[in-house]
Amino acid sequence: MNLPAGRLLSINIARESQPHNWTGSNNHTGINKTGVEGPVLFTGDAVAGDTVVDKVNHGGYNKAVYAYAYEDAQWWEEKIGRPISSGQFGENLTTLDLNLSAAVIGERWRIGELILEVSEPRIPCRIFAGFWDRPTLIKEFTEANRSGAYLRIIEEGSIEQGAQIQVTSRPAHGITIADVFAARSGARDKITAIAAVTELSEDYRDWAKRVSNSTSSSD
Repeated sequence: MNLPAGRLLSINIARESQPHNWTGSNNHTGINKTGVEGPVLFTGDAVAGDTVVDKVNHGGYNKAVYAYAYEDAQWWEEKIGRPISSGQFGENLTTLDLNLSAAVIGERWRIGELILEVSEPRIPCRIFAGFWDRPTLIKEFTEANRSGAYLRIIEEGSIEQGAQIQVTSRPAHGITIADVFAARSGARDKITAIAAVTELSEDYRDWAKRVSNSTSSSD
């Protein structure tokens, strides 16, 4: 099986939290990330130098790194009619030539010495909508199903922008980021299969099992 490869267009971090009156995290947020030059260390559950304010909903093992595709950002530029720079989705990695919606849960990426594993989609929140000053963004983001991908850090390492991203393995179950995002948005056709994906976080699997059991009971 030929696995896809892409390139790392930008590495983005928020060096400090920024005050905004629309946030719910003590009026601070780390969503506004900007590109950095030079090597950046990805270690443990974090990106060195990046600020995570809301540690309940962001960061941690299953959400250590967030990636968003340049191609999807371009799609949004056309939709809303304004330029979007790297980091404006709150992503740590802006990728090129990778379809992140088609990324399979549990697939692994090698970027230099760093190995990452795709874990789950990003669910939009009101802080994201407030940052973009677009009240309809949560609805639009849900309908678009261009969520980007959260990743776990499997092997630590330092990387720089411009590095190649190689997908090195892909689980046979075939459940993608888009499948899981669609299920969280109400689709139920793959919910049983999603509940069986061991590479998903325990919280996601428990949720999918509850929904699957509920759906089965109502049939």
